[in-house]
Amino acid sequence: MTDTATGQPDRMITVRTGSGPREVDIYTPEGFAVVADLFIRSGWQRKLSYEVTWLGIPIIQLPEDILMVQELIWKIRPDVIIESGVAHGGALVLYASILELLGRGRVIGLDIEIRKYNRLAIESHPMARRIDLVEGSSTDAATVEAVRRIISPGQRTMVMLDSNHTRAHVRQELELYGPMVTPGSYLVVFDEVMPMVADAPNGQPGWNRDNPLEAVHEFLAEHPEFEIDRSYERLAVTYCRSGFLRRLDD
Repeated sequence: MTDTATGQPDRMITVRTGSGPREVDIYTPEGFAVVADLFIRSGWQRKLSYEVTWLGIPIIQLPEDILMVQELIWKIRPDVIIESGVAHGGALVLYASILELLGRGRVIGLDIEIRKYNRLAIESHPMARRIDLVEGSSTDAATVEAVRRIISPGQRTMVMLDSNHTRAHVRQELELYGPMVTPGSYLVVFDEVMPMVADAPNGQPGWNRDNPLEAVHEFLAEHPEFEIDRSYERLAVTYCRSGFLRRLDD
């Protein structure tokens, strides 16, 4: 909207609260948080994350999260990155490309089904030499064992969870792969956005409780060796709110 007196865009927006509507200045920290939440919710409905590719492969992540993840990988310099949920493979290629610049490391991609053309795209990509694919449910004992066989003792390991986003599945993944994260490294959980978009036209009311965020809260309550690192949420627009979990140093 435009301020009729100045001809400039209006800096005030009206938000509804439990005590009634009130105006918020978009240039305040509160206003910025409100605008960021609105962008996340509206952008999710428009499937903006599906518009992004990394080195030619669809990645299905927000640009802001891509930037934060590359920053994290560059800082931690892991030897191994485990990702559950391969999809097209764009995230695998993102992680592998950062490791390539570092001159080290491998990415292990897990998925219950790696479709033929997605596999072909990944295996023919220039970054393929740093990628291992494991087909199978991330929570199956055989899959977990296959991952363990790839990791050598003492390797610094990071984990990205982005497969089945139900509370129960993510909770199980956290228990299975959390111990693989080395002290000082990170476990990143995607799609905590679900409770925010439960009311969206393409959302589901059950997402208010059945979501990765609830799984993270339960996991942290039982695992004090992990803590949320809010510095990777500083761009405000993120699908990983409360999702960057740092394993504390021994």
